[in-house]
Amino acid sequence: MIYSQEVTEMCCVKKGPNHGPAPIPQEGLWTQSREIKDINGFTHGIGWCAPQQGACKLTLNVKEGVIQEALVETIGCSGMTHSAAMAAEILIGKTILEALNTDLVCDAINTAMRELFLQIVYGRTQSAFSENGLPVGAGLEDLGKGLRSQVGTTYATLAKGPRYLELAEGYITRLGLDSEGEIIGYEFVHMGKMMEMIKKGTEAGEALKKATNCYGRFAEAAKYIDPRHE
Repeated sequence: MIYSQEVTEMCCVKKGPNHGPAPIPQEGLWTQSREIKDINGFTHGIGWCAPQQGACKLTLNVKEGVIQEALVETIGCSGMTHSAAMAAEILIGKTILEALNTDLVCDAINTAMRELFLQIVYGRTQSAFSENGLPVGAGLEDLGKGLRSQVGTTYATLAKGPRYLELAEGYITRLGLDSEGEIIGYEFVHMGKMMEMIKKGTEAGEALKKATNCYGRFAEAAKYIDPRHE
């Protein structure tokens, strides 16, 4: 340690009490975090790239400072999907400090990691008051049946109005319009369920039929349109 001459010539004054850091809530306990291994938590965060062309939702499950589980969901940029694939391999097994200072390939994913780091080290995690936290695998549960991200895609123009393309229920195949041309319901395909049936041997056409359902007053519509082609 190098000290300046001014400090070297100072006399010593006894340091007062040191009570350590303020406790933070972690997995049902109040803990004083002094080292990386003291950090535990399951949480989510959102990141975005500099041109804001795409976004990333990152979910991490941290045990004793080490990332045990990572879910990387991206939208808006084709290159981000490949970045997410690499980030999933990079993140697991790293401490949160290592992950914060590692290039996760895509700026949106890097930004998401920064936001998660802040939540985790300040005790603002989803599992803060859950005894023993959430088990490894909790990230998959966020995806629901079919293991697909919750995606909402809609498009609209002033000249031609709105088009629903994909919502939480699934891929939208038809919109139902009333006599005045307003949307009153839609038909959708639950892609996750359909693919599961196909993998189990169901013929594709039959799987499509079984995975198709409708929402709202679709049956009462005066007109049906394909939102992608009409």
